[in-house]
Amino acid sequence: MATNTLSQPRNTFGALGQLVPGLMLCMVIAAAASFVSGQYGGPKFLYALLIGMAFHFLADNGKCLPGIEVAAKKLVRIGVALLGVRIAVSDIHAIGTVGVFALAGAVGLTIGFSLLLARVLRLPPMLGLLSGGATGICGISAAMAISATLPQSRDNEHFTLLTAIGVAAFSTAAMVLYPLVVSATGLATAEAGLFLGGAIHDVAQVVGAGFMISTDVGDAATLAKMFRVAMLMPVVVVLMVLFHQDRVAAGGAGAAKQPLVPGFLMVFVALVIVNSLGWLPSEVITLSSDLSKWCLVISIAALGVKTSFEKLAELGWQPIALLLGNALFIAGYMLSVVFLVRLWSAA
Repeated sequence: MATNTLSQPRNTFGALGQLVPGLMLCMVIAAAASFVSGQYGGPKFLYALLIGMAFHFLADNGKCLPGIEVAAKKLVRIGVALLGVRIAVSDIHAIGTVGVFALAGAVGLTIGFSLLLARVLRLPPMLGLLSGGATGICGISAAMAISATLPQSRDNEHFTLLTAIGVAAFSTAAMVLYPLVVSATGLATAEAGLFLGGAIHDVAQVVGAGFMISTDVGDAATLAKMFRVAMLMPVVVVLMVLFHQDRVAAGGAGAAKQPLVPGFLMVFVALVIVNSLGWLPSEVITLSSDLSKWCLVISIAALGVKTSFEKLAELGWQPIALLLGNALFIAGYMLSVVFLVRLWSAA
């Protein structure tokens, strides 16, 4: 009896020890990506993806594989859960009724458009869902969160990685080009904030584009973007319900025991509520937000390690056309909304 009791901690430490090599690999890649991003600019998520793909030869290594799998599938849930500290209900009130409906429409219509375009391009619906959600909500974070609701397969991992690479590239291009659109169309501060916050994919690029113009535009754009981030919660809940049986079928008996609404999503909702009530000190919000970013960067690095350029190349040109179409659609939609509101106000 005593022998069994003593062996349990050893087995636990042994299982944890098997995760160390793969986790350390992904953490070093994430640190390198963050350093390059901090020193030379550019999205650290994209750097983590590309550096991770350079280490694909370790994906089948028996010592690294367990840690890589945990980083790719478990850390993303922690990162998404902690995103809740960045959202408060008061943000929704500050946007106004028109802004709320416009931004909610951007999310729903972009996902619908992406599914339709994927069908036209003869691409899998899962890729259309991932790319539409990532473009419409909050970039790579949304892609990772939506991926967690889908049946886990190698194809879906490839689609997630492809979406992440494309979204990072198009979001960076949007950060550079959309301020020129604001200048060319003569948008006012509130209009520019709504357009940038509603059309650019990732939070960091929204902040960069907004503050390129002015502090007021940067604040307005960030506020609009955070509402789109808040839309992640209902979208993920809906997808969890829709794909529950598919996840059970793909995961076997173990998946059948999982709750319909997972723990990471309940933590996300709880943090939104607590933050809305003002119970979280600014230090806790900052720390949790930073931890969320690190978890997502490490997770995307792991996803990069698991996928090769050769497999991505096999997907062809259609996914690029899909991502470009989504980016143009949401930008055109937000510009149309801005000009319609301007005409309505002038009437």
